[in-house]
Amino acid sequence: MALFGTDGIRGLANRDLTAELALDVAVAAAHILVESLGSTKSRPRAIVGQDSRASGEFLEAAVVAGLTSAGVDVYRVGILPTPAIAFLVANSGADLGVMISASHNPMPDNGIKIFSRGGGKLDDSLEAAIEGRLREPWERPTGSDVGRAINDDTATERYLAYLLATVETDLTGLKVVVDCANGASSFVAPEALRRAGAEVIAISDLPNGWNINDNCGSTHMESLRAKVLESGADIGIAHDGDADRCLAIDAFGNDIDGDQIMAIMAVSMKSRGLLKNDCVVGTVMSNLGFIKAMRNSGIEVITTPVGDRYVLEKLIESDLSLGGEQSGHVIFKQLANTGDGILTALQLLQEIKRSDKSVHELASVMTRFPQVLINVRNVSKEDFSTSRAIWDAVHSAEVQLGDSGRVLLRTSGTEPLVRVMVEASSDTVASAVASSLAEVVLQELG
Repeated sequence: MALFGTDGIRGLANRDLTAELALDVAVAAAHILVESLGSTKSRPRAIVGQDSRASGEFLEAAVVAGLTSAGVDVYRVGILPTPAIAFLVANSGADLGVMISASHNPMPDNGIKIFSRGGGKLDDSLEAAIEGRLREPWERPTGSDVGRAINDDTATERYLAYLLATVETDLTGLKVVVDCANGASSFVAPEALRRAGAEVIAISDLPNGWNINDNCGSTHMESLRAKVLESGADIGIAHDGDADRCLAIDAFGNDIDGDQIMAIMAVSMKSRGLLKNDCVVGTVMSNLGFIKAMRNSGIEVITTPVGDRYVLEKLIESDLSLGGEQSGHVIFKQLANTGDGILTALQLLQEIKRSDKSVHELASVMTRFPQVLINVRNVSKEDFSTSRAIWDAVHSAEVQLGDSGRVLLRTSGTEPLVRVMVEASSDTVASAVASSLAEVVLQELG
């Protein structure tokens, strides 16, 4: 099994993701990234940050040890969001960055995300090269050629200054509840919103090393919904553990997902002449309601595989300005090289102020189609693409749904399962079609 997944390396900390592995990955990354990008006039530099998991402490120590032993100077920035690391790498001209986080995963997991010079995520070829160089013999530097570890106390303020520089509209008058998932955004998200002028109520903003994503954040919106309704807030904002996602709750307690946020921003940006080629990038999981709403607004949707790095690749390749995922990864290409939950929140709140409409009104630009996802587990994936029975069933389902629905079947990249996704005009129809297709997959591949 490949070491890197769709967003770095993840696993159970101290079991799958050990200090030894973290050190080895850091050494290999230092070698590959410095070599692939060419030598610099000075010693190579890296930015290293983490979310609030207790395991991040020993993993950070291992990553710093690996990088410095390879002759890289390391700037430790502490607990900051993943997009902050991407920004700081670009802003400081560093050669690479490492974020220690498992994002929205439960606390016992952790992960390693690596950024190259300029703050971009690694492409598949660089990840494969790093994996291929693990534990290889190498000539170790000694004496003054060994890297140094420096605590960077300016990083948080630099990131906040960058976020606030994207705000052109005073947010005074907006009452916002922000759920920080007891994660990496626990200080910077409330602070950024307050400095932008909003009245802020922060919840799940007291990380203790063990409570990250624990019944809070973008994967558990119940507490945020309750607080919005209780406080009479205009909007609730939810981040995940490393704050590269943004989801929302409107004043009536309704969910606002990433597709709806993108729809709001795409329409706004088109009206202001900021949406390049009147085109937005989504993924194969983008809701059919989003695609139809964009079509009705004269906006083309280009789809990519699931994963915000694939969205970014398409934005760069096609020179576009906006893309993202239903899960809340939204990329404003003119402002960032990665999904940034706090940046997304600020852009959404500005649109509320600019339009003088509630987020509930703005989100009505699209009608979300009911979506049912069934994971068919413990099946053989080898015959998936060639099974006549499966694809005949898919064709029949597509004919049945017509323009009022959509079918997507895909295999998992890490587990022996097939994902069956169906969208339709009602939950009943979507569930029935998805269940029928799941039975065919199980009969053919089980």
